[in-house]
Amino acid sequence: MIIIVESGSTKADWILLDGQGQEVNRWSVMGFNPYFHSAQIVEQELSAHSEITGIASKVSQVWFYGAGCSSDALNSVIKKGLSAVFTEADIHVDHDLKAAAFATFDGVPHVACILGTGSNSCFFDGENIREEVPALAYVLGDEGSASFIGKRLVADFIYKRLPADLQAAFTEQYKTTKEEIFDRVYNQPNANVYLASFSRFAGEHADSPYVQAVVRDGFEKFLDIHVLCFEEARNGAPANFVGSVAKAFEHILKDCCQRKGITYGRTQAKPVNRLVDYHLTVLRVLDKAATA
Repeated sequence: MIIIVESGSTKADWILLDGQGQEVNRWSVMGFNPYFHSAQIVEQELSAHSEITGIASKVSQVWFYGAGCSSDALNSVIKKGLSAVFTEADIHVDHDLKAAAFATFDGVPHVACILGTGSNSCFFDGENIREEVPALAYVLGDEGSASFIGKRLVADFIYKRLPADLQAAFTEQYKTTKEEIFDRVYNQPNANVYLASFSRFAGEHADSPYVQAVVRDGFEKFLDIHVLCFEEARNGAPANFVGSVAKAFEHILKDCCQRKGITYGRTQAKPVNRLVDYHLTVLRVLDKAATA
């Protein structure tokens, strides 16, 4: 059996395949990011899922693509946690950016973009992945992401700069205070996920001119920094997107691309299904399993 995982910082999609490449099961599990989660946390969280532990010994390969998995040292954190659960499996850990590139590739070189909890981009020509600028995460970067939007909402809520109707709705929905927000952001773990959680409020009020302006500002910053940095994008190569934020505000994203002369390709909220196809048809993971 083979498991393929696409993980953001908030949640991860897991798909279990049998020896013929047919889907047996799928799960939505907490996302693991080595910047915020230790190998022990990975092991503990997975061990709490009885359906996963029940098949763990039968799994021969795990292909895990995760946010923050951008170096051998960081990848080893996740790999150690996975290896403690999938004791018989060959474990592969790589960057979620690579998963986005694979899942959105349709034979045409393109810029693959992530707009989820965080944001990032790369250029993929079908064989090689190239990054031009780094992702600076939620404190310094993550332009256009859920954490970017959430951070703006929370700040304007505390400043009392939200439109009156949104200020009232935010107060009623979250019943939070400046002190609680400060504690969650500055003293508690996973501040990026906490801030990103407020982007749901933006989605619930997507018709608000204020929300649309915040989202547009984030998307324009993202496109300027993370897409137009590629000469190929400036010369017409399409930009494809994955992530919940890209999908929720796709109409704004399309408009921002058009205004900046960027060829918009498509948006997928969840790349894991096409990621499975890529592993079966291009990476031929079933052949690897047969020869193992």
